[in-house]
Amino acid sequence: MMPDIWFPNLNIEIDQLDPIMVTVFGIDIYWYGFIIAMGVIAGLVTAMTIAKKTKQNPETYIDVLIVGLIAAIIGARLYYVIFSWDLYKDNLLGIFNLRQGGLAIYGGVIGALIAVGIYAKVKHMNFLQIIDTAGPGLIIGQAVGRWGNFFNQEAFGGYTDNLFAMRLKVENVRYLPETLMDTMANYNGVDYIQVHPTFLYESIWNLGVYILLLIFWKYKKFEGEVFLLYLFGYGLGRVWIEGLRTDQLLIGGSSIAVSQVLSGILILFSISMIIYNRNKCK
Repeated sequence: MMPDIWFPNLNIEIDQLDPIMVTVFGIDIYWYGFIIAMGVIAGLVTAMTIAKKTKQNPETYIDVLIVGLIAAIIGARLYYVIFSWDLYKDNLLGIFNLRQGGLAIYGGVIGALIAVGIYAKVKHMNFLQIIDTAGPGLIIGQAVGRWGNFFNQEAFGGYTDNLFAMRLKVENVRYLPETLMDTMANYNGVDYIQVHPTFLYESIWNLGVYILLLIFWKYKKFEGEVFLLYLFGYGLGRVWIEGLRTDQLLIGGSSIAVSQVLSGILILFSISMIIYNRNKCK
């Protein structure tokens, strides 16, 4: 039997990779959802730990998570559906099927920020302190959550033969870009594509940003600086990783990736605000 996933240059083979983790009472529980849940837990633990060290009430971040998570799921789905409308215009009920993926991180961040901003206003809390505390939790959650794409065999890049090159069975891939058809290869009667594992690149990058934010915390000069650094670090990684992907969400009928544009804007915005506010603190 040929492997479902194959890293030929690392000599790693995964014989079978079922996106369904377990079936309970006839309901399929997908690895994608389980991994997203693990990312949420990792983020919450991180935020509560930071809150405790900075003499905040850690339990506040359970409420922040509940409020932010609901808005994040709605925002992430709306963002994805808006820029993938051709997939749903003839199947509107499919918009509500989240178990097989289709959540855009930037949409989730935007939704969560709006909801947490409202929550902070109502509770008379410091919004900038909240997002600073939540920033490292958010990026570690993203680092873990990206592995959901691995189990769904999605969010990969174009052809490569670098050290981390990943081969996927064509029959298991949810979306096969035309750009990969010319590089498709057959091994023992099984068709494969060989691609950049962009989920892995982003997961590793996010882990690095997470470590940076934790180290930087004691050097911050103003409330909100850690979150601005999160926007800068995540945006910087997303600009180049998004350029490798074959399933980009595009602006209208153009070839411009919306996440690259948004990442570029956030990089400029965050670095400008950090410089501006640091100068004010002198």
